Amino acid sequence: MPTRTATSTATPVVVAGETEQLVSGLQFNEPLSWRAGKPIAVADLLRRLQALFKEMRGMEQEENERDSFTKAAKELASPNLLGHKDKGVKAWTACCLVEILRLCAPDAPYTGQQLKDIFTLLIRVILPALSDLSNAYNNQHLHVLESLAQVKSVVLLTDIPSSEELIEHLFTSFFDISTNSSKASSGEQLGKSVEINMTSILEIMVDESATLSAEVIDVIVAQFLRTDPRVSNASSGKNKKNGLQSALEGKQLKLVLKDLPPAYNMARTICNACPEKMARYISQYFNDVIVDAATSTSSKNVGKNRSNRRGSDNIDDSDDEPSGPTEEDLKELYKAHQLLRELWRASPAVLQNVIPQLEAELSAENVQLRLLATESLGDIISGVGSAGLPPPLTMDPSAYPTLSLSDPMDMGPSQNLLTKPSSPFKFSQAHPQAYSNFLRRKKDKSPLIRSAWTIGIGRILTTSAGNVGLSQNEERDLIDGLAHMMADADEKVRIAAIRVVETFSLKDVIDKLGPSGSVTTRNSVLGTLGDRVRDRRHTVHVEAMRVLARLWGVASGEIAAGQEQVISCIGAAPSRILDAYYANDTYINVSLDRVIFEQLLPMSYPPIKVKATKNANSNAQVNGETEAESVDPDKLRAERILILVRDLDERGKKVFFAIQSRQLVLAKVMTAYLQRCEDFNGGVMDENESQIKDHLTRLIEEFSKFLPDPPKTKADLWKFAKLHDRRSYQLIRFSIAPESDYRTVYKAIKEFTKRIETSTTAPAGLLDTMIPLLYRVGVIIYNKSHVPAVMEYSRSDEKSLAGTAHEILREISSRTPEVLKAHVQEICRTLEEEAPTSKKPNDPSAVANLKACASFASRFAKEIPQDRRFVQAMTNFALFGTPAETAKFAVSIIMTTSDTMELAKDLVRRCVIGFEYGGEGFLSRLASLSQLMLLVPNEVRDENDSVVDIAIQKVLLQVRTPSSEGPDSYKWAEVVDAECEAKCWALKILVNRIRSHSSPETLSEFAAPVYNLLSTLITQHGEIGPKKNTPASHKSRLRLLAARLYLKLCSKKFHNALLDPTDFNALSLVAQDAELPVRSGFLQRLKKYLGQQRLPQRFYTIPFLLAFEPNDYLKLETTTWIRSRAALFSNMKSQSSSLAGSSKASIVMESVFARLISLLAHHPDYSSSVEDLIDFSRYLIFYLQNVATEENLSLVYHVAQRVKQCRDVVLPSARSSTEPSFPINSNLYHLSDLAQLTIRKFEDLNSWNIQTLPAKIRLPSSLFTELKSHDDAQRIAELNHLPEGVEDGVEALVRASIRAGRSGGKKRKSEGDIHGERREAKRVRAIPIRKAERKEKKSSHKTGAGTKTPKRKPQGVDWVKMDKGEESNERRRSGRVKTTEEKSYAEREDEEDDDEMEVLSWEYVEDELEKAEGAESENEDNDVRTNGKEEKLGDKKEPVREKGKEKGRLKSRANAREKKTSTPSTPATSAGKVKRKQTRQRAPGPDSRSRAKGRDTRAGVKKNQEAKAEAEVLQLQNTRPDSGDDEISDAPDDSV
Repeated sequence: MPTRTATSTATPVVVAGETEQLVSGLQFNEPLSWRAGKPIAVADLLRRLQALFKEMRGMEQEENERDSFTKAAKELASPNLLGHKDKGVKAWTACCLVEILRLCAPDAPYTGQQLKDIFTLLIRVILPALSDLSNAYNNQHLHVLESLAQVKSVVLLTDIPSSEELIEHLFTSFFDISTNSSKASSGEQLGKSVEINMTSILEIMVDESATLSAEVIDVIVAQFLRTDPRVSNASSGKNKKNGLQSALEGKQLKLVLKDLPPAYNMARTICNACPEKMARYISQYFNDVIVDAATSTSSKNVGKNRSNRRGSDNIDDSDDEPSGPTEEDLKELYKAHQLLRELWRASPAVLQNVIPQLEAELSAENVQLRLLATESLGDIISGVGSAGLPPPLTMDPSAYPTLSLSDPMDMGPSQNLLTKPSSPFKFSQAHPQAYSNFLRRKKDKSPLIRSAWTIGIGRILTTSAGNVGLSQNEERDLIDGLAHMMADADEKVRIAAIRVVETFSLKDVIDKLGPSGSVTTRNSVLGTLGDRVRDRRHTVHVEAMRVLARLWGVASGEIAAGQEQVISCIGAAPSRILDAYYANDTYINVSLDRVIFEQLLPMSYPPIKVKATKNANSNAQVNGETEAESVDPDKLRAERILILVRDLDERGKKVFFAIQSRQLVLAKVMTAYLQRCEDFNGGVMDENESQIKDHLTRLIEEFSKFLPDPPKTKADLWKFAKLHDRRSYQLIRFSIAPESDYRTVYKAIKEFTKRIETSTTAPAGLLDTMIPLLYRVGVIIYNKSHVPAVMEYSRSDEKSLAGTAHEILREISSRTPEVLKAHVQEICRTLEEEAPTSKKPNDPSAVANLKACASFASRFAKEIPQDRRFVQAMTNFALFGTPAETAKFAVSIIMTTSDTMELAKDLVRRCVIGFEYGGEGFLSRLASLSQLMLLVPNEVRDENDSVVDIAIQKVLLQVRTPSSEGPDSYKWAEVVDAECEAKCWALKILVNRIRSHSSPETLSEFAAPVYNLLSTLITQHGEIGPKKNTPASHKSRLRLLAARLYLKLCSKKFHNALLDPTDFNALSLVAQDAELPVRSGFLQRLKKYLGQQRLPQRFYTIPFLLAFEPNDYLKLETTTWIRSRAALFSNMKSQSSSLAGSSKASIVMESVFARLISLLAHHPDYSSSVEDLIDFSRYLIFYLQNVATEENLSLVYHVAQRVKQCRDVVLPSARSSTEPSFPINSNLYHLSDLAQLTIRKFEDLNSWNIQTLPAKIRLPSSLFTELKSHDDAQRIAELNHLPEGVEDGVEALVRASIRAGRSGGKKRKSEGDIHGERREAKRVRAIPIRKAERKEKKSSHKTGAGTKTPKRKPQGVDWVKMDKGEESNERRRSGRVKTTEEKSYAEREDEEDDDEMEVLSWEYVEDELEKAEGAESENEDNDVRTNGKEEKLGDKKEPVREKGKEKGRLKSRANAREKKTSTPSTPATSAGKVKRKQTRQRAPGPDSRSRAKGRDTRAGVKKNQEAKAEAEVLQLQNTRPDSGDDEISDAPDDSV
């Protein structure tokens, strides 16, 4: 008992002490574990665990006895709890465990295996359950996460052996939780604290782990790819659980992410928190992927995953096995490079060791590796992540309102954080070596790499290097590189460069690409893009056209607003696009049609509903259409058309107007085709089956010529005919009817397109054939809906479009006057209001309205008002209109009224009575008399003498303007004074009097004085009076007008017969006038008439006198025209079945060679000296270059031979041979031998073969006759008339010309270089023309008649140097002939010459038709009185400084020449020589030499293409309306 007592006594003390200690320890003492077979009830177990957790949660770590937790800790780690089936038991157990770890930290009361079991429960069961926010024990799960993060007890995981799998699962679970929480069925998302705690745990693991497995690194870096939709789609496809969930996920994947995913943020935070460790890990990761893939040489690696690549050192390097990365390697490489992009954006510090590896990839031998590295570096520098670039800005050329530079949509990048380009800092500064190596990839040998590099620099430019900015030098280098890539030798690279430009916004194009140059600047990005429009590759020029046209269409609003920066940058884009028409490529032409009506002038522009319904407000933006009651869509379209035409250059305008002319031609063909399709009836015909099929075949054949794939076109058109869809026929008719308004045309084409697309019987690809045809036949541009707006612009001059509006109205009135039917009354009312009086002048804009009205009246006279008020208004215009041409058009309108006779007589009397020079309306009266003389000559007969007296005595013979120059002065003035204009109208009065003469029998006597007057003006260089006091500026105008009036007269059969060969030769020399405007104006009119077949074939000789033309533009233009005519006649020949049937339509250009020889034989510069003969061979070479082919060279050679078998019947020139043994002109025989020699050299150097012709061609009897003496014929045929030394010189010139022609086509860039641009390097030097000094001529019988005795080569002529291109100081002279002999104007043979030569007979215009069309007769010559706009020739003028030097040398040279010539000349003749010489003399100096270089450098293939295109343009532009009313129009010259 004592003991017990003692014990009892001691026990309370002890107990008291123990109780005191237990109070500071764990009080929980209930069992948590059980024996097998006797489990604790779940409810009891949950209660106990909750009690334990509640007690431990209130304890602090420092205030508790650690041993008190031993029992609970042991029971909590038992398998019974860790492996319990109840989720609640596991959740509360986990809560208790983390509390144990917290209270016992830093030493856990567990063994290593127990810790592994505990963390297995936490990592595999508890923490993954966080993703289910609806879980009943979610709060317990959150507590576990928070405890592990705050206490950092998770660090114990690093001490557990073989814990790599758990660590990997931990990372995977956390990233999956953050990703899948947004897909929870409840719609709730994890709180931000959960993401922070998970991130904290992972940071601890990265920071505390000695090393992380490759799988963990894979998991971390993979989070950066969650912004890549492609990777997200691929990963989601592997984890689909059921159909419903997969459908939901599929919808979610289509959504655009607006923010960074939580997993992405977690990975980024981890990398930024541990940059050094992560840099090491990521470097190793990329080393495994990049280096191993680069060294992979065996196909055995295909099945290996990335974790096993480290053991690939033992791979057999057999030469028989394939080298390079496998497909699996490339997939891993692609993923790795995608990661690089996001890592640079998220944590660039971890890439400090990776960038050098990526740089090494740039130099890898394998193309795929270099490609990936190039693409990746481009995106890295641009700040583009794995999500890619933001969606491109909407740049729709048909949108309204049009895009503006100040538009916010065009100012900044997308607000989407995932796709917004963002770079943390400037890559070029952080890694300059890598940036430099990246720039050098533009010279990579692989086009794939260059294409990728091009795309990369495009992104760098558009994103401004990830919105951190580029220096001026960096931006300039990148832009230069882009321009260089656009001219790359590989088409894929060029396409890539073109598409890069498409990614630029309008503001970027103007601000970034614009400063380097506009679309007309060589070697700039936009300039090279313009060159690519004519690229030889179809895919390239299609892309270039589309991008350039789209760019202009988007910027059209700014161009219309007068934004100078935009206009100077891309204003000339339409000209570059339309210039591609001259390439004569059907693919290009189809692309041209599409870009015109889909980009430049989109048919859907503007997308405005004209009539808005009350209930349509909610659908105002459906299908891109907007509703606006105050906006006139027709006016907007008309404005866009006017802006387009206004900014076109001359070549572009010709193409644009030719396209509209083509519409008229093809519309007629389409009408016939539709009619035949109806007759065809789907293949079921009751009668005329063969006739219908034959006609349909011909029509389809005609259409197939205009499309790139003729067999497909024919097949499609036949299938369309067999469809027999009458509604489609009607829709096409709606689109081509001039009466259809624009909305009707647009809806018809739209419905037709939809009808074919939805048709089950229509063949595939039918629209590819039909849409281009509909674009070509539809009344889209010249539509009646546009006329009111065009007229309004012509009156108001809004946006400076009045001039263009007048031009469009002229074209419409001359081509499609039917369009004006609905508006002619309005035009007439406007004219009534604007009619002038003696005190009030008219508005200058009335000229365009009068011209349009006159053209319309010539075809639809009944539509013109006949009331007295209107007639009085027209009479006032005829008497007081200004400028004077208004009077001409007014007279034309008056003559369409019912009471023509009385009105004409009254008007003549009012014009004649009291006429005084300088009086009121004297110019208008002269113009009215000119038109009255042409239209109503019978009514003017009573006042004939008075009219002629006014024209001659009061105007032509009077000189009222004092001249300060000498009598031989001769110049051109842009401004025409009143006296010069009056003389021009007086000349037209006299000529129109002849043109309206109706009796062919008395025509010769009646016209002789006027013909003498015109010849005097031409030969005397515009001087008409004996005093020679005509002002120099008047003389050039009068000479040009006289030449043009000669052309107009010769367009009639009987008038042409009055122009004898001598006068024709003098007329030809106008093409070599000293003044460029005179030459160009004459040639433009000549080419126009020849293109319209209004002149006989002898006029084809004149253009060949341009062999020495100093103006490059004029020579190039004429050369192209000659080739176009030759190509046209060649096509006519190829389409004919036999030579007999094609002779009159095919050998015009070949047979004209005889006339050219005759013309040169009587040229005032001709002599038989060696130098002159070699000089004249250039005319022959010029002819051969433009006409001769291997097929027709035999015919040309035969013509040259035939000339030597005839005698010249033209009046001998003053320098003809006077040798007694040659009583004939030997000049022909010199030139015949020279021509044969030149042709033989041309044949040899081209490796051609001249064939003997079986037939004998007859030469024109007006120029040649047979030799009467057989002895003379024998002697002439056997004798070589060429002196020694000519052959060498001719061979050198021919060789140089052929070499120049071949070298001109070797440069691909020259495809788009047609705008006056000339290359400065590698050009063939010009052929020399003449020596500065000329030896004194000997008598012609010594030098002219050659002998068989060899002679020494003339000294001072180094043909080797000439072949090298040394220039001389003198060029051929363009002379004027002083003719004083009596002439006969009855040349009957000329009309027979065409039949004798067996060539195309030209069409004469009937007298009655000429009277109806007479308005043009004066209008065409009005440019003689205008400001010289027509003669500017593409804004290319001869330098004034050079011209001054040239004249000085020419005068001195002419004086020396006159002293040496044997024939005396008058002062006037000497002056004429000066003028002739000036035109052919190239001024010395660097400028003239640069003009001479490369003049003939045109490739043979390109020549043919240009010529064929020229022929088509000419055919279209020369197509005259049915009634021939184009005489009234003032359309531009039809030659190109």
